[in-house]
Amino acid sequence: MNVLEIKNLTKKYPSFLLDDISFSVKAGHIVGFIGRNGAGKTTTIKSIIGMAKPDAGQLFFNDEHVRENEKVFKNNIGILLGAFDCYPTKTIRQVTEATKVFYDHWDENVYRGFLSDFGLDENKQVRALSSGMQVKYGLCLALSHGAKLLILDEPTSGLDPVSRDELLDTFITLAKEQGVAILFSTHVISDLEKCADDIVYIQKGKIIADTDVETFEKGYVHISGPSEACSHLASSCIFVRDRLGRFEGVCPSSRRPEPIEGAEIRPATLEEIMIAFERGDHDE
Repeated sequence: MNVLEIKNLTKKYPSFLLDDISFSVKAGHIVGFIGRNGAGKTTTIKSIIGMAKPDAGQLFFNDEHVRENEKVFKNNIGILLGAFDCYPTKTIRQVTEATKVFYDHWDENVYRGFLSDFGLDENKQVRALSSGMQVKYGLCLALSHGAKLLILDEPTSGLDPVSRDELLDTFITLAKEQGVAILFSTHVISDLEKCADDIVYIQKGKIIADTDVETFEKGYVHISGPSEACSHLASSCIFVRDRLGRFEGVCPSSRRPEPIEGAEIRPATLEEIMIAFERGDHDE
């Protein structure tokens, strides 16, 4: 079931066009939303949550039109746009008391569980929190009212590797055990490789890939080896790098070459594919 469905969303700015994009987020799925800076990720997210007004397109939550059921939609989503740095002179307790009244299904026990898990002190001012702890606090608020959809923009920013790994486990648990749908925008592609079910790739305001992660990764192979042995493969690749006599390239699986002595040919990672798309030729 599609928890969130975006149809033909368009937003025009003087120097940028979000161009007729469509994709969906299913219950129990984590969707990695990727693309380089300026590609349209933040514009899309702001259009979904009402911080930007689209010029065209429709949004549906559980098959209901969002703009006609806005209160229901906002009661059932959790949002984190980077670190939580609002109300810097207020304590965590004060901000929480002011925030929770907006949600019909606020769960104090869940909230306090996350406070404990994340090691947050309610008496601290927001400005006294590190960027990583601000992210954790923002997640406490986003996760404590029974949201059916989480919209996360760089949620692991500023977190150390252990905290990031713990957070990804939390996302996986929410998706697989509670059926929460998660739209997860990040530049830390390795995080998506650990947890994402599906991928939506946006480039220059257009969706260029919308599929499950496994299918996307199987579509490309990575080739590396001595330049003298591999350089003839350059024409088959969408991206090639040749440094100090070492060849590296990414090509569609349909063009996978025969084994070459001294060269390694393996499935490409999500990060390698993204770099190839951004720096190479991907007309396929």
